[in-house]
Amino acid sequence: MPKHEKHHIELIRTWTLPATVTMGSAVRAKGVLQEIQARLPAHAKKLISLEGVDLTLAMTASEKTAFNAAATIVTKVVTEAAALPVIPREIEDILTIKTSERHRWLADGRLPSAGTRTVRLNGRARQITFHVFDPKVVEDLLDRGVVDEWRVEDAEAKAEKRQRAAYQAKLTRSLKKKVAKRPTTSSDDPASKLGGWEEFDVDGLLR
Repeated sequence: MPKHEKHHIELIRTWTLPATVTMGSAVRAKGVLQEIQARLPAHAKKLISLEGVDLTLAMTASEKTAFNAAATIVTKVVTEAAALPVIPREIEDILTIKTSERHRWLADGRLPSAGTRTVRLNGRARQITFHVFDPKVVEDLLDRGVVDEWRVEDAEAKAEKRQRAAYQAKLTRSLKKKVAKRPTTSSDDPASKLGGWEEFDVDGLLR
């Protein structure tokens, strides 16, 4: 076979991400891909692809040394992937929750933080810091199905808060009505303080 044809033969290797890594989330699988790309040399970043839960690295035969080096990196990340912290968009996809729910449950402690991570946005000088989560904790929450319970608790707490607010508003209106009905007397008028003063005045005794 001519040498120039050998250069076009592809070197291919595939890795399958286990369920313990993805937790059924395509977003989590993509996160693993991005972690791999972040560790690969610039020329190899686009040579690995993700389809479903399968990662595929493909290079030409002439790049055997680079291929082996890249394959070692991919294998290492896939092996460590189950322990990679879960980032916000991943936990939202895994637990099927809204961003507002994630913020609320993080604030009240139901979603325990595993620390924070700071990253620089692509092409920008600005950095953002966000909370990450322990994958074992996330997997436990998923297995126990606690999200539905939390939503019921939140709905009950919201209803109770509305009832308290309505009662407080009713009490305030009632107090205002009582104040409005109370007779007012002038403290500057001494006649209002002395019984029989009107009769005394009618007799002309004040003239």
